[in-house]
Amino acid sequence: MNVTHFTGASSRQGTAGWIAVLAIALSACSTSPEIGNVPVIGDSVPRTDKPFLDDPDDFQFVVVSDRTGGHRPGVFDQAMDKINLLQPEFVMCVGDLIEGYTEDPPTLNAQWDELDSMVDKLQMPFFYTVGNHDISNNLMRELWLKRHGSDYYHFVYKDVLFISLNTEDPPIALGERELAGQERLLKMMAEDPEGTQKMLLERSKPRVTGGPKPQPSEVAIGERQVRYVQQVLADNTDVRWTMVFMHKPAWETDNEQFRQIESLLSDRPYTVIAGHEHYYSYTQRYGRDYLDLGTTGGIWINQGAGNMDHITWVTMTDEGPVVANIRLDGLMDKHGPQ
Repeated sequence: MNVTHFTGASSRQGTAGWIAVLAIALSACSTSPEIGNVPVIGDSVPRTDKPFLDDPDDFQFVVVSDRTGGHRPGVFDQAMDKINLLQPEFVMCVGDLIEGYTEDPPTLNAQWDELDSMVDKLQMPFFYTVGNHDISNNLMRELWLKRHGSDYYHFVYKDVLFISLNTEDPPIALGERELAGQERLLKMMAEDPEGTQKMLLERSKPRVTGGPKPQPSEVAIGERQVRYVQQVLADNTDVRWTMVFMHKPAWETDNEQFRQIESLLSDRPYTVIAGHEHYYSYTQRYGRDYLDLGTTGGIWINQGAGNMDHITWVTMTDEGPVVANIRLDGLMDKHGPQ
């Protein structure tokens, strides 16, 4: 930065001159290519010598989990407001966004309109993933395609490949008894959500960390979807990481198509994130992280520490994703506890 020196002016004129020079100098500092965005920290500032975490290739995104399967009113809607406080670059989900399990178009459109009105509050993109409550029959699949587009897809962001699978390919129908149970649960939740939730937990058995887990319901992944994933991976061999999202934790089943997908992924670093069980759990397979998320408003059906409404905050680095789970009741705005 060049500073011009003035001499020979009167005291008053000199003061005015120096003010003008200072204004010019400060303006130059704000745009100087020599300073730019580099922090200016004096030697006397007390701090450690760790570098700033300012890698331009790093980025943050959020994952939300099951909203439905007997939703607790207001939780998901509140989560959208809290995500805006964190300002991630985008939001992923693992499905079960509406209650579904009906073939009545007005009811389905009303449920999607309600969900989309909440998602629309986000200040960043939201990526949809299919859950069993979202596509539980062929009519619902057609409505999904009409409203949201593909039921499985991929995109690349900052050299990271994102793949969203459909574990309802084709849709898996429930029997009459299961459908009747779904209807009773929704009616009970509408009339007394807190009492219904308490009753379900009292009747459930505690989940033991590291103990046997209940098998998730049937997973369906079509051969065409497997071929799609195969082509996507072949077209994106040089990405730095691959993130795979699905609703049902297919690795807990004997689904042959998912085994094929795992084999296709085996020569690259990847992370898998699912939902469906409404209970948080973590495992490693083949040296990779597999996360089964808790809920973002869905009903709790097990006792144990994995019962939580949360969002998953992911920071992508050169070494892979850094995952932090944030409970919704621990995330507050500037006003603090309300």
